[in-house]
Amino acid sequence: MVKMSTKKYSNKEMLHAMLPNAAGVDIGATEIYIAVPNGRDNKPVRHFGTFTADLHNAAKWLKKCNISSIAMESTGVYWIPVFQIFESYGFDVVLVNARHVKNVPGRKTDVQDSQWLQYLHSVGLLRGSYRPTQEVCAVRSLLRHRNGLVQTSSSHVQHMQKSLTQMNLQIHNVISDITGVTGLAILDAILSGERNPKKLAALKHGRIKAKTATIIKSLEGDYHPEHVFTLKQSLNVYRYYRQMIAECDQEIEAHLNEFDSRIDVDKKPPPPPTSSPRRGKGNEPDFDLRTHMYRIIGTDLTQVDGISAVTAQMFFSEVGNDVSKFKNRRHFTSWLNICPGNKISGEKILSSRTLPGKNRLAQALKMAAMSLSHSKSYLGNYYRRKRAKNGAPNAITDTAHKLARIIYHLVKTGKQFDESIFHKQETAHQKRVLKNLKTKEKTLGFQLVPCG
Repeated sequence: MVKMSTKKYSNKEMLHAMLPNAAGVDIGATEIYIAVPNGRDNKPVRHFGTFTADLHNAAKWLKKCNISSIAMESTGVYWIPVFQIFESYGFDVVLVNARHVKNVPGRKTDVQDSQWLQYLHSVGLLRGSYRPTQEVCAVRSLLRHRNGLVQTSSSHVQHMQKSLTQMNLQIHNVISDITGVTGLAILDAILSGERNPKKLAALKHGRIKAKTATIIKSLEGDYHPEHVFTLKQSLNVYRYYRQMIAECDQEIEAHLNEFDSRIDVDKKPPPPPTSSPRRGKGNEPDFDLRTHMYRIIGTDLTQVDGISAVTAQMFFSEVGNDVSKFKNRRHFTSWLNICPGNKISGEKILSSRTLPGKNRLAQALKMAAMSLSHSKSYLGNYYRRKRAKNGAPNAITDTAHKLARIIYHLVKTGKQFDESIFHKQETAHQKRVLKNLKTKEKTLGFQLVPCG
């Protein structure tokens, strides 16, 4: 049902409008307020319910008012159905960060918020948040749902460890993973009634490094029915979530199969992997994710040291396979919030700290950067130099920034990663180090003697 607002609103004309057909939408859980330019309707501010029929009525009213572009805040997840329905009507929908469009303090109402959005958008002061295509967003939603399932399943592993500890069964302190082949076999045997430590230890897989005598000691427990019961329920729920994750993997792979290929994998197969594949191990998807990402993105990002197939999937789900909407790599790293800040006043740099952010791809790149601490590659050397100079936190951000620039270049050009291009940079760095050593040599009165 469409309702007209009875609240007061400003009738002042908006000056210097760059987008005269712009509207502003203030989104809530149960209703939305929409403001259009004065003169388009006898009530330029209206509010609608959030039921699907109400949103369609709102879109039709906007069409009647000759609106072509709409600005709305990214409020929780309430904006998603509004965005999708308005976009289906052909509107240019701009999603803006709520922090960037705060109204004048002390004058906040839903009506004024919608009018403020409409005014800022009409004079060209709003920048929309980046949102990939709907097909990529579908994969992103599935991936985020899968991550939630993984986190929940991990909590039930902790519940199992708690039950084992309460029975003084220390098996989870002896083997690295109680959800592996050996751990699950022992847990199933315990729940079936087996209490003999030697028989339980005999279920050890050949790859387990712990000695049999140590495993036998860890399985001498104080069994209580209530703890066995909680162990049973936790194990059942864990397996249920693992089944859900497997079904989610199938759905993700089905969506990935629908994307067009940038590279014919049969004619040009992906390069050999830089590390042993971990398909289906741990929390990684149980399908050939690396080949899918290579086919869709057009380059094998896993050739970059520190970037795994899961990180490549994170890039695809957050950005897609087209980076043309980012003017250059500086804009891309700025969107990720992993570049230096630019706070200047009076021609003086007040701060260059990286702005805070919760970009999922940025977090994944920082994890990739941390994995380079023992790498012998150029990127590994780069991370260690930065860590020695500026500390680990800054080194992680700097290395993530470099990884982002590399990924942007590879995806934009479609080229394959070639580490040899860093040899010149490494040679130049070694020359600088040698020059500094020679300077210190003269200053301290020592003499450098080449080895060999």
